[in-house]
Amino acid sequence: MDLSVIIVNYNVKHFLEQCLRSVYQAVSDMSAEVIVVDNNSVDGSCQMLREKFPNVHLVANAVNTGFSKANNQGIEMAKGKYVLLLNPDTVVQEDTFSKCFQFMETHPNAGSLGVKMIDGKGNFLPESKRALPTPAVSFYKIFGLSALFPKSKRFGRYHLGYLSKDETHSVEILPGAFMFIRKKVLDEVGLLDETFFMYGEDIDLSYRIIQGGYENYYFPETTIIHYKGESTKKGTINYVMVFYHAMIIFARKHFSVKNARLFSLLINLAIYLRASASVLRRVLLTTITPLMDATLIYGGFYILHPLWSSYQFGVPNYYPSEYLTLVVPVYILLWLLTVYVFGGYEKKVLVMDLLKGLAVGTIGILLMYALLPESLRYSRALLLLGSLGALMAFFTTRLTIGRILGACRIILKKQRKRIAIVGSPQESQRVKEILEQANLNPVYVGLVSAGTAWSGEQYMGTVGQLPEIVSINKIDEIVFCARELSSQDIIQSMLALGNQAVEFKIASAESMSVIGSSSINTAGELYVVQLNTLSNPLVRRKKRMFDVVTSLVLLLLSPVVMVRLKKPLGLYRNLAQVLFRLKSWVGLSRLSSDSESELQGVRPGVLQPVPKNKEKTVTNETRKRLNLLYAKDYKIRNDLNIMIRDFKYLGN
Repeated sequence: MDLSVIIVNYNVKHFLEQCLRSVYQAVSDMSAEVIVVDNNSVDGSCQMLREKFPNVHLVANAVNTGFSKANNQGIEMAKGKYVLLLNPDTVVQEDTFSKCFQFMETHPNAGSLGVKMIDGKGNFLPESKRALPTPAVSFYKIFGLSALFPKSKRFGRYHLGYLSKDETHSVEILPGAFMFIRKKVLDEVGLLDETFFMYGEDIDLSYRIIQGGYENYYFPETTIIHYKGESTKKGTINYVMVFYHAMIIFARKHFSVKNARLFSLLINLAIYLRASASVLRRVLLTTITPLMDATLIYGGFYILHPLWSSYQFGVPNYYPSEYLTLVVPVYILLWLLTVYVFGGYEKKVLVMDLLKGLAVGTIGILLMYALLPESLRYSRALLLLGSLGALMAFFTTRLTIGRILGACRIILKKQRKRIAIVGSPQESQRVKEILEQANLNPVYVGLVSAGTAWSGEQYMGTVGQLPEIVSINKIDEIVFCARELSSQDIIQSMLALGNQAVEFKIASAESMSVIGSSSINTAGELYVVQLNTLSNPLVRRKKRMFDVVTSLVLLLLSPVVMVRLKKPLGLYRNLAQVLFRLKSWVGLSRLSSDSESELQGVRPGVLQPVPKNKEKTVTNETRKRLNLLYAKDYKIRNDLNIMIRDFKYLGN
């Protein structure tokens, strides 16, 4: 056997499906096997593999064993002359494996081979080739000198920026996303070091291959897409800690005691700096907008309060001090809360959403005002004037601080993506249906022929004319139909459009997902039918608000409500779980273990779309269908109807 392709998967079902479709096209003329080691995914990956890729050798781990151990499980099963370690969030060209195979066959000194990688926008990923992270190289990387002088032989060594990305080179370190390794080399130097749970194992293996007397090669004669960041989120503090800890393990293993200590010192300094910067940035971006809103609103009341008192009553301090110290802060808190629920603190804020949030908050305050005793009813006119001041504050914050920091920008209307689809009319119609069912509302600019020639009014042009089509028609996003286009054609088109501000998606044949990536720093975007509406952050906030308000009402009325419940005391348990975000009043129906992916990110419910009295008789397929209907077209009134229907089970 020529090749064993080993893929370690963890909760990236749709990316894995697209990856495997490209892999099977690439091995069609080779003697090869595909091994997928699943690290206890909960997104239905194993079920998808059994249904769509029965020829895959699946290892379904009961726990997450880590990247190194899972790869070793696959290597121990491998029968190929060569072993490929491949990330699931990749797409390979049809000739990728054959070209790598030929290179290795003609270069007996090659122990391992890496290829040119691009992200989802066609940009070159510099980690395709790297140097050994010595203390000096790490110092230049940590303190930004490698970014300032990427082409320097001294400062740019981390990513070997001085070496052409379009020429073959012998390099020190290859990325674990794609490592084409000679099997006998693995037998000699050993498998991946399982001390590395995640990160660092590729550096360690690359270094041991060199120590074994072989060379690692960067080979740009073929290109793959790597949706960097999909399996792991690169910007988190946890990532910083795990990644740099792996570097310390590597240093202690391979460097002298003196160098290892120096390296550990640098790494610990880097952890402190990166973690502190990450926390400060996150806190700043999260709090600066509401803090500025609150400050400006309070300032408005502080100015309005004496002016209105003087105008209405002839004295500047008619209202007691509690008005500014207690009442106004309550107003502000309610306004901030309702504006947040309506999306007023998203990165892009619609004017209408801001107005809705403010209006709902003001109405809520007025309703509370009407319920208060006469002695606590302060000026409604001052409240309304304050609400106008709040509106000005919200706009001012988003037009100044928000724009400067990129934390929160105000827009008049939601921008609809202008999409062009490359493929046949039949396949493009299928893709349109996926996008529509995923609750997107794009502008379909037109259809592009996947061939070199085209006829008929339905086509705008051919795939070779994409640069002109994108420029003239101001296309925001291109969706490639993989049924009509090879991976090689898709990648070449992406490379040709790499300098244009356009995003790419790939619609795999027979798949209900459309996959792409915005940049090397963001996880890939995924358009799927399942759970799209319920996964929307704004919808989730509204659902959470419904849970909280409903819980408070039930708590207030509990002495009366408990009389009608089957398990009265259970109500208090459920109230606590909902208020502490452990449950929602209405969640999705539980499915079989292989399908529980569809519950990911959605809290379990006290009640479900399936009626309580029919839970035992409803089939799994019916549960799936009801879940899909509930999630893709979620409305608060649906939760209310379900709670009314199964009211007596609120304590279960």
